[in-house]
Amino acid sequence: MSSNDQDHPASESIKAFSKAVRVPVAVARDFFKMEASGGIVLVIASVLALIVANSPLYSSYNYFLNEVHFHIGLTNIAGNNKYDFDKSILHWINDGLMAIFFFLIGLEIKKEVMAGELSSRERALLPAIAAVGGMAVPALFYWYLNIGDPEAMRGWAIPAATDIAFALGVLSLLGNRVPTSLKALLLGIAVIDDMGAVLIIAIFFSKGISLGALYFAAACFVVLAIMNKRGVSSIAPYILVTILMWAGFLESGVHATIAGVVAAMFIPLKCSKDPSKSPVKDLEHGLHPWVAFLVLPIFGFANAGVPFAGLTIEDLFNPITFGIAGGLFIGKQIGVFGLIFLTIKMGLSPKPDGANWYQLYAVSLLCGIGFTMSLFIGGLAFDSYETQAYVRLGVLTGSIASAILAYTILRYGPTNQVIEAKPQKA
Repeated sequence: MSSNDQDHPASESIKAFSKAVRVPVAVARDFFKMEASGGIVLVIASVLALIVANSPLYSSYNYFLNEVHFHIGLTNIAGNNKYDFDKSILHWINDGLMAIFFFLIGLEIKKEVMAGELSSRERALLPAIAAVGGMAVPALFYWYLNIGDPEAMRGWAIPAATDIAFALGVLSLLGNRVPTSLKALLLGIAVIDDMGAVLIIAIFFSKGISLGALYFAAACFVVLAIMNKRGVSSIAPYILVTILMWAGFLESGVHATIAGVVAAMFIPLKCSKDPSKSPVKDLEHGLHPWVAFLVLPIFGFANAGVPFAGLTIEDLFNPITFGIAGGLFIGKQIGVFGLIFLTIKMGLSPKPDGANWYQLYAVSLLCGIGFTMSLFIGGLAFDSYETQAYVRLGVLTGSIASAILAYTILRYGPTNQVIEAKPQKA
């Protein structure tokens, strides 16, 4: 090809087009590598839900989620439907897709307990005590405001939850201003908080137990335990049995998402044939992008749509709304920071390396971001449209306030080096 051909306008156009395509692709690649990218996508999906819910599209949005049903019938050998699953789209999202999210939570819990931040008493004590305070005080805050209303009391656990993805996402936006020890502390608190949320869902939000389906789920549990004991390292058999166990839980009355957490406990931490490989870590890394960029955004879009028509300032002070928002924003920081302060001052656990009290207080605020888990528990606690609006308003208000104040303190507050330098100058 001659030089004239190379300089042809068509050739230049192709080069320009190629460059124009490469730049956004590279930007997208860098974005999805960010630790905070999943949280950003979840925020975008939730904001989009709010826009749709307050537009002429709301009736279609609500109809699609609540009135459109998807049916699955499982036929037994006798030829009749043994299990008949007829659920709305919203139920399939919250009971089906979210089981994958809870499976990922289970993998994270197992990894941290077996070989991570919760693998020893020294590492686990501070986040464990802080997590207990972070669940108890918000629940008591809500309980105090709603004690005279038995129906409203069903939501006591909503402000006790922490959204691990959002909280860690905010920290990741701050780069090296946040010491690694703080990230480890927040991860430990969030993981233990998730354990508590799973227990709450299993104990308090199970309805009309069907023993036959529960026995079937228990049989799947035994099969998973046997596979783990025999050193089965292949993921496929675990996934197959987990799906069957999920179906058993769904029919049993025990919330189906519990199947994900239970199954994750049996995934081997190390491969029996090659100890250098970890099925838990491999599966966690494989699932994470799907959960972060598909499962949680779909959940956020389906659950965050709050129509503001008819809502007033007074609704912010409705006992349910204020109990949730205040529990997340006020209760979390009192419970988490209060017990962190007492635990360190009593000498039960050292202060995290490189961290100061401002940063520890900001971490307690981050625990008040309850978005995903709080909305999920709220959906289990209440059925009515009006109450769901109060729940979503409270969760959004408390979570946003916690995130903004925590980010402000960590971004503009003093680092440990600044605090240590001041006494030296005096």
